[in-house]
Amino acid sequence: MGKDKATEPALVVQDTSVKFGDFTALYNIDLEVKPGEMVALIGASGSGKSTLLRTIDGLQVAAKGSGRILVFGRKVQRDGRLAKGLYYRRRDIGMIFQSFNLVGRLSLFSNVLIGVLGRIPTWRGVLGLYPAEDRQRAMDALERVGVAEFAGRRASKLSGGQKQRGAIARALAQRAKMILADEPIASLDPVSARHVMEQLQELNERDGITIVVSLHQVDFAIRYCQRVVALKDGRVIYDGSAKDMTKDDMIAVYGDEYEDAFWSMEAV
Repeated sequence: MGKDKATEPALVVQDTSVKFGDFTALYNIDLEVKPGEMVALIGASGSGKSTLLRTIDGLQVAAKGSGRILVFGRKVQRDGRLAKGLYYRRRDIGMIFQSFNLVGRLSLFSNVLIGVLGRIPTWRGVLGLYPAEDRQRAMDALERVGVAEFAGRRASKLSGGQKQRGAIARALAQRAKMILADEPIASLDPVSARHVMEQLQELNERDGITIVVSLHQVDFAIRYCQRVVALKDGRVIYDGSAKDMTKDDMIAVYGDEYEDAFWSMEAV
């Protein structure tokens, strides 16, 4: 009998390495994430967090000889080769970037509609002929994340927090089952950062969306995520409950200056 789809991992990363020339960014990473988990990736700059997220999404090709990466049972890549039809397989993955990745000259509404491109015929996207249900879905998404009033404003005119919530709305319009968020609050002030993390947490708890988010702020990881995976020099050195992390674990990840990785919760 086949494995029950409900019990399959949302994400499987097997024996995956990434190299840039002679430099190895990730070493033989093994990781599984259950459906509906909210997982924080932490680690110092250069530890491999962004590279891991980009490799999961197929934006970065793993090294030859690596194992496979599966998202909801569908192959993203294996042995350093991207799966055929990856464009369509990415429809279930919403990617949120530190730099927001919005088109500045387009309205926020148009940027959110970009999320549905993988689910409509190419000609419709080129001509901007989005189905009425998708246009409504985009407005509903903007309303849900609290920025509907800025729908007609150019993305370049928005604040960082507004842009990031727009990026979350885009993932909602996309109907993503998993969100990969790469340092989504790194460019935000503490209050905006809190709002973005609360929004991601609400999507996880209410909609069951699986979320993997890389963070520099350890206190935010502990507060909003159930599980922490810590990377150091391209290797996983901690994988467990966020609440069970100890001072020694922090020092192992960040060294003696581990307190610099905290963003005082008094600020929010």
